[in-house]
Amino acid sequence: MTLRIDITGMPPERLRFAVSPLAELTAMLHALAATEHHPNFATWAAGIRAALRPELAERLQEAEFLWRSSRADFLLPARPKPSLKEELDDVDLIDDEAYVLSALVTTCGSNRVHFGAASPLTDEAARERALDQAQARGAVQEAFAERLLADPAAVRQRVRRTLEQCAEAFFDAAWRDVVVRLAADAQVKTDLRERRGIGRALASVSGAVAVTSQGDGGECIVVDKLQDNATSAQGVGMTLIPSVFGSPHLVAVHAAGWRPVMQYPVAEPSAAVDAVPMDVIERRLQALSHPVRLRLVRTMARSPHTTGELADAWRLTPPEVSRHLAVMRRAGLLVTERRGRYVYYALDASVLTALGGDLLSAVLR
Repeated sequence: MTLRIDITGMPPERLRFAVSPLAELTAMLHALAATEHHPNFATWAAGIRAALRPELAERLQEAEFLWRSSRADFLLPARPKPSLKEELDDVDLIDDEAYVLSALVTTCGSNRVHFGAASPLTDEAARERALDQAQARGAVQEAFAERLLADPAAVRQRVRRTLEQCAEAFFDAAWRDVVVRLAADAQVKTDLRERRGIGRALASVSGAVAVTSQGDGGECIVVDKLQDNATSAQGVGMTLIPSVFGSPHLVAVHAAGWRPVMQYPVAEPSAAVDAVPMDVIERRLQALSHPVRLRLVRTMARSPHTTGELADAWRLTPPEVSRHLAVMRRAGLLVTERRGRYVYYALDASVLTALGGDLLSAVLR
């Protein structure tokens, strides 16, 4: 499971390390929405939530799927600017089609949202497919998708205002504390790229990122991600954005028409490993040893999924998924939640923490 980015012939200076206020704000919002992924920020998140005005808390709940499980592409700027306002101004320049499709991928909870050549903004069948997928994620997602498709301009304005209110409520103060650290990291890696080349600079980003040679003599960046995808940085370059609040995630934007962007943690997380009985460890490792189950685990680590959604995401049959889920449930790897007629399965992150910080980081990557 890798993301491959073709960099054949790309000059080293086109691999740019830069600081982004918008990317760090949405990393903070992800840490608020998915606290189980970020135990180091649990106290910070609890304090922020306690201080939020009810109106802003409601706004964040309305749109949290734009940054909770994955990140809408427009929230990772390809050309970062010094201020949040400037970056939001750039987002406003994105056409409705690109904005809506990017938002729907996160709203529908899948990186496999397809509408073919049709646009859900103009094609009724594509619109219904989008709403059906959003409905399976819950009433909030369905309502957001309906508003987005009915009046993109109003939703875009509301999302921007929500982010601006977050800046006023907590981000501006936090940004002053982290921007120096982020800028220093970006400069160190830029200097490393200039002295030692792209490969060495990327190796310093994460052990999950490497430069490899291709059979035709070209080069590509290989990133360990929950997907098998490919894109190219030829002619457009690539942007890498450091993050304090994003650890342990590597977040990548690579959709067609978007310049490749990756947000990486400033430092690899360190996690203590709790002792657990050997027979429990053996049972859990056996459950994780199957490649299909490992893919399902990495999917459920990001957000709860139904059996049907897991089957659609990985082109399996529901009975196949059910058999794998049963193995993982017996190993104590999963938690379940019933919402109406749907049963949602999620990874118990604390169990993977017990197995090891490296494993948890790899699954959440």
